Amino acid sequence: MKIVICDDYMEDLIKVERLLEKYGKTAGSEFTVEKYTDASQVYHKILRKELADIYILDMIMPKITGIDIGSLLEESGKCVVIYITSSDEFALEAYGVHAVRYLLKPVSEAVFCEAMDYAVSYVRMNRNMSSPDIRYPVKTREGLVSVSYSDIVYIENSARALEVHLTDGRSVRSIFIRKSFDEEIKEIAEDDSFVRVHKSFLVNMNYIKSLIQGLCCMEDGRSIPVSKTRAADVKREYLNFVTEQYR
Repeated sequence: MKIVICDDYMEDLIKVERLLEKYGKTAGSEFTVEKYTDASQVYHKILRKELADIYILDMIMPKITGIDIGSLLEESGKCVVIYITSSDEFALEAYGVHAVRYLLKPVSEAVFCEAMDYAVSYVRMNRNMSSPDIRYPVKTREGLVSVSYSDIVYIENSARALEVHLTDGRSVRSIFIRKSFDEEIKEIAEDDSFVRVHKSFLVNMNYIKSLIQGLCCMEDGRSIPVSKTRAADVKREYLNFVTEQYR
C-alpha cells in the first residue's frame, strides 16, 4: 500500500512519519511511503496519474493547499485523504472533499492509529468491491474450501500440493495434486489481478509492494521469487495492472 505525506513544515512531517512507522509495526503492515514538503510536487504527480492509496496532508500550505490536492484526488474516486492541520478553520471544506479524517495538531498516537485503521480498511474495501466475489475451490484433507480471489495473496506449488496464502496470514493447503500446477491454477490465472511470476508461484497483484531484481515484494513482508524467464513479462503485466487501477 502506497502512502504520501505532505507538510511544508519539516518537523511536523517527521512527526507524522514516526507515527506511521509505529502504526505499521503495531498493525503488522508495511507501506511504501513518499514524503514531500512541496505540495506542487504531489499535485503534478496526481496530474500524471501517479497515485498513492492514502494521502496524509497538511491543509494550510503556500500556493497549493491540502484542499487543492484533495479536490484533484476526488476525480480518481479511489484515494483516501487524511488531513492534519493546526487550525479547525477549514474543517467543513475538508469533509467537502470527502476526507476520511480531519486531525488537529498535535496528533496523539491513538487518534492517528484510529484514522489509519479506517483509511486502510477503506482502501481494502474498495479493492474488494472493484471486482465480483469470485471464489477458488481448494480440495483439502478436511474437505472442499472455497476461497475468495480477493483474499488470496499468492498460490504456491509446494511438494505437489497447493499452498494458498491469504491476506490474514493463514494458508490453506490442498491434498496431493495429480494435475500439473499449470492445470490447477488455469482458471484463476486468467483473472486480470493475478500474474505467474515463477513456475511455482501465482501472485495477486493487488498485494504487490514492489518489484526488485529477482523478487516480488508483497505488502505483508513476504518475498516471492521471480524467474529470469518471466521477469520482463511480470514487470509489463504489473505496470499495466497499476495503470488500469488508477484510470
